[in-house]
Amino acid sequence: MNATPPWRSGKDEHDENFPVASILVAKRHRPAIMAFYRFARAADDAADHPTLAPDEKLAILDRMDATLRGEGNAPDALPLRAQLAARDMPPTHAHDLVAAFRQDVTKTRYATFAELMDYCALSAMPVGRFVLDVHGESRTTWLASDALCAALQIINHLQDCADDYRALDRIYIPQDIMGRNGAGDTDLAGARATDGLLAALREVGGRTATLLAESARLAHTVADGRLRMEIAVIQQLAERNLGRLMRRDPLADRVHLSRPHMAATALAAVIRHGFARLTAPRAPEGKF
Repeated sequence: MNATPPWRSGKDEHDENFPVASILVAKRHRPAIMAFYRFARAADDAADHPTLAPDEKLAILDRMDATLRGEGNAPDALPLRAQLAARDMPPTHAHDLVAAFRQDVTKTRYATFAELMDYCALSAMPVGRFVLDVHGESRTTWLASDALCAALQIINHLQDCADDYRALDRIYIPQDIMGRNGAGDTDLAGARATDGLLAALREVGGRTATLLAESARLAHTVADGRLRMEIAVIQQLAERNLGRLMRRDPLADRVHLSRPHMAATALAAVIRHGFARLTAPRAPEGKF
């Protein structure tokens, strides 16, 4: 058995702010989703390691990427390669993720929100698209999924903004938004957020709320009933997490939901979504 590489963080799906292949997802789909998640987790650990040199990080990512193409044997990529082969799926979404992690190694600032969204197109949107593809969903669902995944990514950036700056000198809050609100990079080093930094965080949060408004329809457009429930839970958790961020200071306050709070939010989302499905008027024959 291969030993765990020293650059692995030890984090897993239980450390995330949203469910990963939960019991709501059909059992036959969970292995592929978990293989994708574990691939992403390993690549993220490499890109975010605080002491690895940039060249070492990029070499790890290159080996993982090559393994997906059948040109290597990186242990963290082999399970995903096997799942993709079993389902006759291309590695496109995983390749996009690796491109995002390479960018994390070499890029530490984002000039505008549009530039941040370009990053999310590589770092977050492929995750939702992969899950939808595993379920055989129509690509018409991708637009709403992209909005949800980008929102989840940005929420994570806002929650971890101080840690990202202190440990990695990395800032995902767009520089123009920081400047417009009178905030500077070093504001992220303080024990509490300055008024300018709070204003910048609220502005990014407002744009994230718009993304969540766009993604709210996703749970109603996918065909798989179990996946609908999973998406409804993720949407609700995202809204709750963003609500806390808009009210609190991520440098001084707890902004992550507790495990019991996450469980209660998930249960409420399942009940509410299930009731909405039961009471919704039946669509005419031949219509979605």
